Parts: sequence; structure tokens; C-alpha cells
Amino acid sequence: MTGRRQREGDRAVDAVSFTRISTGSSQADEILGGGFPTSSINIIMGQPGTGKTIFAEQLLFHNAKGDRPLLYLTTLSEPMAKVVSYAQRLRFFDVNKVGNGVMYDDLGAELSAEGPAILVPRVLELIKRLSPAVIVIDSFKAVHDLAQSTQEMRRMVSALAGVLSAYDVTAFLLGEYTQQNIEAYPEFAVADSIVQFERQALGGRDERYMRVLKLRGSRYLEGQHAFRITDDGLCVFPRLVTPDFEQYTPVLERVPTGIDGLDAIVGGGVWRGSTTLLVGPAGSGKSTMGLQFALGAAAMSAPALFVNFQENPAQVERMLRALGVEPARAAANGFHHLYASPVELQIDSVIVDIFDFIKTKGVRRVVIDAVGDLITAASDHKRLHDFMYSLVQHFVVRNVTSMLNLESMSGVTGSRDEEQRWSYMSDNVLLLSRADEGHAERTIRVIKTRNSNHDPMAHGMAIGADGVHIL
Repeated sequence: MTGRRQREGDRAVDAVSFTRISTGSSQADEILGGGFPTSSINIIMGQPGTGKTIFAEQLLFHNAKGDRPLLYLTTLSEPMAKVVSYAQRLRFFDVNKVGNGVMYDDLGAELSAEGPAILVPRVLELIKRLSPAVIVIDSFKAVHDLAQSTQEMRRMVSALAGVLSAYDVTAFLLGEYTQQNIEAYPEFAVADSIVQFERQALGGRDERYMRVLKLRGSRYLEGQHAFRITDDGLCVFPRLVTPDFEQYTPVLERVPTGIDGLDAIVGGGVWRGSTTLLVGPAGSGKSTMGLQFALGAAAMSAPALFVNFQENPAQVERMLRALGVEPARAAANGFHHLYASPVELQIDSVIVDIFDFIKTKGVRRVVIDAVGDLITAASDHKRLHDFMYSLVQHFVVRNVTSMLNLESMSGVTGSRDEEQRWSYMSDNVLLLSRADEGHAERTIRVIKTRNSNHDPMAHGMAIGADGVHIL
């Protein structure tokens, strides 16, 4: 088996035996291995406000272009008028498709009057009359509140599954299900896929995640995938996984750092595709070195990206001018700046933006200033380190040279465990000190380099009008 096939759970691969229905999001489709299989029964679960309804409507309007309509049925949760009213505020909503490609119907009154037994006959009547390709039932879990027994629900679910299969209909059953419901409710036994939406509070903001719990007969991308609810619908950020190295060809070439004196102490420059970790306290010169590292690439007509979470674009322009560089000229040479406020920082979206720069701008060098902001923003530090390790490996296979800045309080990282976590994913580790810490001057020392003869001694470091100089 090849390495790609061995990682079945980590990489979504199209299954040629299935015709797929797109979700309307290329990223969500990637997670699902190309979309939902047709003629399947799919459960979309999650607590209120997690995005289930928007996800289902985005799917319907995206696919409303064939001969068969797509049907949205409301039950005992939100009334149909409210569902349609809120959908109109989203850009994917097309009023010209309503009543034609996308059709709405409300079963709430009938279910209240006659109970769950009316659901299957009513769905069968709609199928025979409209021949829909897709049916969404929202909320299916609400039907449980009317059932007299588990046996009644089991019989109803079995009959519904038979009708949907017989008429070649793809169904989506939405509900405010919990993990405990998966083991107890009969619809989970017949479901071909289960997709869970979650919302987690983090400080003053929420983070939302999509997770595929089941996708029968198909590979999919496991784990939590962050998403945001926007005016365009769900914007999904697939979890980053380790890349495939089978087609990777390393470029055995050293590249100059653009920092005066640094190349000499790291063995003649850094290897192309390597990662350098700068560790030091505030004011030790990390941001300045990061800017010089990026500008050094731009000066050689190699586009570079400076990712920053503290200084806004106006502040970065001032930093560039302080180094004697005009921002407009730097941009013309290929210097790019990506700013994300630490208040709303979402790690997954930043990674997507970095890859977009690499793809569209041909970026060859990336600086992340600073990873401490990512640590602060992360709700799960283990997930963050896995994410960053995968990111660095993606840089490697693309031969993108990177620099990560990590702030410490005492010249070393905050804990031995934290130091080791960031050190193992880096090819070079440089330790910076600040002059007001009892030292006569700022210093820099190479703690580690891979495949290089380096100078292990501490060297003086000066910061002047034109940047950092290693003495």
C-alpha cells in the first residue's frame, strides 16, 4: 500500500462509485470526499444556533438547477415563514428559485393534530406529486416529542427509509440531537451519513466546528473543521493534515536570510523549505528580524508573506519606513502582509489565507509573528500544535522557507514542554536576549540547526536604522 492509501481516515478521496451532491461549499465537499452520496439518508445534528438550517438551505439553492425540485419541510421547530424570512438575508438565496427549484412546506399543524403516523403518508404524497431529488426535514428530532413509544418511532423511521429509497430521494434529517441520541434513536441506524455541528464559547466569541461522524462506503476527512457563518452561508476551513511526501523533491539550496551576519552563524544561510524559530522576550528584535527575512526574499524577486497579529497594516508600514523601505516599493517587489486581529483570531481561517497567498501570489517565504498569539487564541493547544506541525510540513513540500517568532519572558520559552513542542517542528532555533536583562548587549545564539555546521557561541546583536546586525 502507498502512504496515501494508508492514511484513509486522514484524507478525503473521491469515491468513483458514488454520484455526489455538492453542499455548495467546496471546502465542505472536500471534507465529505466530494459531497453527499445521492439516494442517501443523512443526519445533520447539532444544538440550536450551530448552523444546521443554513447548511441545508445553502445545499438546496446550490443544487436547484435540475429537472427535479428540492423540498424543504418544516415540522415543529421554526415555522416555515420564519425559515424563509431568515434565508432571504443570505446571498445564496434566490427568490426566482423559490416555488420552482426550491419548494417549502410546513407539516407542523398536521403532525400536531395527527401525530408522527402522518409523516410517511404525507412525504409519500409529496414525492409522488413533486418528484423531488432532495428532501430536508427540519426538525426531525422534534417528531420524537410526539411519539408514544420507541417502537412507534422505529416503525415510522423504517417506513420512511423504504419510501425514500424506493423513489431515489436524497434526504437530510436535521435535529438538535446529542451524543446520547446516537445510540438510542432509530434514525441513526438507517443513516448513511452523520454530520455534527458544534459551537464552543471562547472568551467573548464563539468557535464553530463541523465533524463527520459517519459516511457509509466513503472516505472522509476526520476531526474538527472550523467554520464561520457569513452572509454567503457557511465558510468552512478543513482541518490541516500532514501532506503527501511521495511526490516531494527537496531543493538542496541555501538561501540568504537578508539579516546582516546571520547567514555566517547558521552555516551559510538556511536551507530552502526549512523553518526557523526565533525565541526571545519582547523588544529583543524578533519582529524586525522577521520583516528583514521577508524583505530579503522580496529583494530577490521571491514573493514573501509577513503574517502578523499585533501590528495593524498602518503600523507595519511605519515599521517598513523605519527600516528605510517604502511600503509601495516593497509591495511591488512581492512583499505581502496578512493581518488578523488577535481579538477575532481564528487559526483555521488564517491557515487558509496563507495557502491562498502561496497559491495565488507564488509566495516562497512566510513569517508568522507571533505564534504566541495563536497559542492564546487556541481553544485546544494539542490541536494547535498538530495544526502547526502539519502547516510546517506543507511548507516543506512546497519548498517555502518560513520563520516563526515565539515570545518568551526570560529568553527561553515559558516551559520546557512548550519549548520542545515548538523546537521539534523547526529546523533552526535561534535564542535572542534583550540588553536590559543584565546583559551588556542584545545577543543571539544558535541553539539548533539541522544538517548544518553552526556557530554555537552567543553573538552580540545591534538594532539600527537599517535593521538587525549580528556582530
